[in-house]
Amino acid sequence: MALLTIDNAELAFGLQPLLDRASLTVQDGERIGLIGRNGTGKSSLLNVIAGHGVLDDGEIRRADGLHVVMVEQEPVLPEADSLRASLTVRGRLDDIHDERQRWRTEARLIEYLHRFSLDDARPPQTASGGERKRAALALALAMQPDLLLLDEPTNHLDIAGITLLEDLLLKGTLRSAIVITHDRAFLDRVVTRIVELDRGLLRSYPGNFAAYEARKADQLAEEEKANRRFDKFWAQEEVWIRKGIQARRTRNEGRVRRLETLRVERAARRERIGHVKLALDAGERSGKLVAELNDVCKSYDGMPLIRNLSLRILRGDRIGLIGANGAGKSTLIRIILGELAPDSGDVRRGTNLEIAYFDQMREQLDPERTLADTISPGSEWVETADGRKHVLSYLGDFLFPPQRAQAKVKMLSGGERNRLLLARLFARPANVLVLDEPTNDLDIESLELLEDTLQAYRGTLLLVSHDRAFLDNVVTQTLAAEGGGRWKEYVGGYSDWLAQRTAPAVAPAGKAAPSKSITRAAVPARVKFSFREQRELEQLPNELEALEQEQVELAARMSGADYHRQGAAQLKADRERAAAIEKLLAEKFERWSLLDEKAGAAGA
Repeated sequence: MALLTIDNAELAFGLQPLLDRASLTVQDGERIGLIGRNGTGKSSLLNVIAGHGVLDDGEIRRADGLHVVMVEQEPVLPEADSLRASLTVRGRLDDIHDERQRWRTEARLIEYLHRFSLDDARPPQTASGGERKRAALALALAMQPDLLLLDEPTNHLDIAGITLLEDLLLKGTLRSAIVITHDRAFLDRVVTRIVELDRGLLRSYPGNFAAYEARKADQLAEEEKANRRFDKFWAQEEVWIRKGIQARRTRNEGRVRRLETLRVERAARRERIGHVKLALDAGERSGKLVAELNDVCKSYDGMPLIRNLSLRILRGDRIGLIGANGAGKSTLIRIILGELAPDSGDVRRGTNLEIAYFDQMREQLDPERTLADTISPGSEWVETADGRKHVLSYLGDFLFPPQRAQAKVKMLSGGERNRLLLARLFARPANVLVLDEPTNDLDIESLELLEDTLQAYRGTLLLVSHDRAFLDNVVTQTLAAEGGGRWKEYVGGYSDWLAQRTAPAVAPAGKAAPSKSITRAAVPARVKFSFREQRELEQLPNELEALEQEQVELAARMSGADYHRQGAAQLKADRERAAAIEKLLAEKFERWSLLDEKAGAAGA
């Protein structure tokens, strides 16, 4: 059943139409991922579907009684004494006339608030951006809409919050949703169809984001080929019309009219938005040691964020920091950079460090300065990894047209501020790059280009991110907050951390087998110990040693500075092998302990 149908929609702000005779049908049970470049009109389309805006032309038809709920990028919570009271106002729950239905909705709201780890008695005025987002999501899910609209729901959420939202969308009572997000892992896990808003049109691709990527590349190649054929034919016709008097005497009017049509079609063609052009200069090499922390501790209001952390960061390391909101990731970054002193412990920094710091709050941007002055104060030129560039040309590389060079920073959107901060960071050499949530507000194409740039970067990288795919594609080591101020380092990216932290505990390489006190079914006092079991027991130490050696060698290779160049297939194979080794070690240690106990009981 169709929940909603859009026919020949037109919507425009400024020169280019956001919707240009666009059409879309949303079926019951679909979870649609709405993607597209920043500024193409995704949020405007969602507002129209929610009834918060109207089309300039075209038609939108909704099923009778369709209940639509939207969670915007930055939810606004009405002032109230408690979060629960604020959400009651936001959701107009008091307007529900059926008392039983209202009671059930309020009960679900309390349940979802608790699942998102929120205190329903807390005043909304004291809530952070992430807490406001989680509260709005809790309300939306509690209202059980026929169609849920989510605009960048993963912004401000930590990884635990993102995975919880995924689970609720997949396993809850929600049937249909349209989601705007740049989180590729979220799209791969949750959505059943991708709809791309591209140059005013809505193009549909069945399946998740991975399926879309495979089909999109072929489609763009075909589009480019068709455009080349069109341009070649058009050029031939223009040559013909400009021939001399003799040719003009013989030209036919039908061909002239066809040429006029070709000119109109070519003028109306909308080219794809250009790509951000990123180039990062690592400058002079730093010393081998970038930073060393010894027994560092840091607390706020009696809550430990960092407890007895010892860590060495060497030149070329690519470390991803992950943890819940408030776990202390940004605090740890500031301690490493020397911007914040620890409560106790020692911090030693290396030599010849040139640091570029991307702050998630974008505090480095002065809202009153112009774009040009932000990039190159007092000069019209920028020295980049590709050579000297005029500031207007350099801003153009980050999709800022020349006419906006004198605009003030305060006029930019969130995504534009992110691009400007990246432009400022990349305008100067840096051998240590610190990125604190750089992916927020970036569209998927810009995000993937940033990945490629960081993969080719030769310096040291410290990255704080909740984007799981981005972490997997960029970092080679993960530093995870594990609660109570404890931090632990893992080899690889997010997927590797997930596999290692959920793997069964095994004895460290080079250590003795587990003690015989491991809980298991009691071994009979008098048992038979076969010759085959005796041989297996004798061979197990060598097998364990071989596996441990392979594990050490694999970990060393995966933590190498150039490991990311091995290619996606090799990276995947290594991750799978690392997980398999962990499992084999656990099984063989368990088998060794069991056989050893059985041999003792048999008197072997």
